[in-house]
Amino acid sequence: MNPNFARKALFVLGAVVCCGSAHAQSPALDRISVWVGGSDLDTKATLESSVRSVGSLGKLDLGEGNQSIARARLDLLLFDTQGFSFDYYSLSRTKTRAYDGSFEFEGVPFDLEASFRSKFDIDLGSAAYHWWFGSGADVFGFGLGAAYYRAKLGLQGSVLLEGEPMSAEAKWSDSAVAPVVTLAYKHAFSDAFRVYLDADGLKKNGGKLSGHLYNVRAGLEWFPWKNVGLGAEYGKSKLSLRRDRSSSDATLDIDFHGPSLFARFRF
Repeated sequence: MNPNFARKALFVLGAVVCCGSAHAQSPALDRISVWVGGSDLDTKATLESSVRSVGSLGKLDLGEGNQSIARARLDLLLFDTQGFSFDYYSLSRTKTRAYDGSFEFEGVPFDLEASFRSKFDIDLGSAAYHWWFGSGADVFGFGLGAAYYRAKLGLQGSVLLEGEPMSAEAKWSDSAVAPVVTLAYKHAFSDAFRVYLDADGLKKNGGKLSGHLYNVRAGLEWFPWKNVGLGAEYGKSKLSLRRDRSSSDATLDIDFHGPSLFARFRF
């Protein structure tokens, strides 16, 4: 490693920690706030295709069930009333089942009466700049930023080609950036116990991968130690992604909700 780069990195890290050691104007906010944990989610996904031949299905149920995922967040407060917020998580599901009928995806007509496998992977990350209003135990926040999302979807099964069954697969992978708006409320009962409610949403029209995402979360924070504690919340989200092609369109809808638990670190 370059010694000069290492010294500069240590200097920046030290400056951030020293800056973070100062108290925020409101007891509901921290200079530096780190969230590391996971969520236990109930998910339900469907895939809809605009290409529909005679006798084929227009919408495909990709299954529902429970899934545990890792989550991470970072909040930075500047000037007592402004700051940045970063969030990231990933969803993935694989399902094998049989249907009655056929389904056309990416120009491939699948025979669903045979064994059929679907898999999707979704990565979501966001960064927003927040303004906080209020200086006492109650603060309200408004934020603007951008979100990056990437979707991968694949189907594997059998098709009928000139009357003969054959195995086939179709998949797509795309990513996009969309504007995001956030709203938040926080209340501090004491320096060690706080509650919060926040919501955010993004919407993108046009391009190869358009869509929208809405999140609502309610939670609490408990700090038995000054800089280390726990966070627990319950959230509900709705994601809809549409991929446009010249020959066909496909829409992936995912609903997920459930509790989350975090190790909390503040400075």
